[in-house]
Amino acid sequence: MPRFDSDELIATAHALADAARAATLARFRAAALGVENKAGAGFDPVTLADREAEAAMRAVLAERRPDDAILGEELAGVAGSSGLTWVLDPVDGTRSFMCGTPTWGVLIAVADESGPFFGLIDQPYIGERFLGGLGLAELQARTGRHPLQTRAPRPLAEASLFTTFPEIGSPEEARAFAALAGQVRLTRYGLDCYAYALVALGQIDLVVEAGLQAYDVQAPIAVIEAAGGIVTDWRGGSAHQGGRVLAAANRAVHAEALAILSRAPD
Repeated sequence: MPRFDSDELIATAHALADAARAATLARFRAAALGVENKAGAGFDPVTLADREAEAAMRAVLAERRPDDAILGEELAGVAGSSGLTWVLDPVDGTRSFMCGTPTWGVLIAVADESGPFFGLIDQPYIGERFLGGLGLAELQARTGRHPLQTRAPRPLAEASLFTTFPEIGSPEEARAFAALAGQVRLTRYGLDCYAYALVALGQIDLVVEAGLQAYDVQAPIAVIEAAGGIVTDWRGGSAHQGGRVLAAANRAVHAEALAILSRAPD
């Protein structure tokens, strides 16, 4: 692992999140969202807030960490020489952002060649910031600082399961998800990155998604793992690059969910 100052990395992550808070809150629930569709077919929105927030975070990195690489959703990648990469999603949940629901978030991760080792999930509107890695597993909120700890094992039949889209991905992936949903107590939809934060907070058991990118999942991986959970792909391997993702509160419920999801063909 490259040498670094943990305190300085954490302070930089906070500075990035603060910059993104200012940029996103200036647009949230405002008339001038500046929505564009990135998809050739279907609907994959991007707003001015996405671009302005990522630009604001990159400006902070250019000043504080100019030797680090950057992987972001909206702007071109930046090569680095330090061995560290900042993985940025300025608005995870743009559709939620457009609709005025406070379940979108800013995702910030720091990774080396082995994957993310520190992550931050920030919800600017309600003022919640979830931190994980480098000795931290903490929620910083208006009510103070609270430790993050995932739920203890419980039978799959008593578990709660979240995903963003009911259709989840391909027909095969949707069938695998439906099989899992048929075994749990509660299935809910639409929280984007906030669902991962709830796993770390010990409120829910599982998040299952497909078709993700690295910037969608690296911050949640770091936060959940620091809180005692586990995040893998649907085969039990690394999920650092996105794709099919299974986030679980503990290894027991992960194993039960994996036994079902792993039947989905590649």
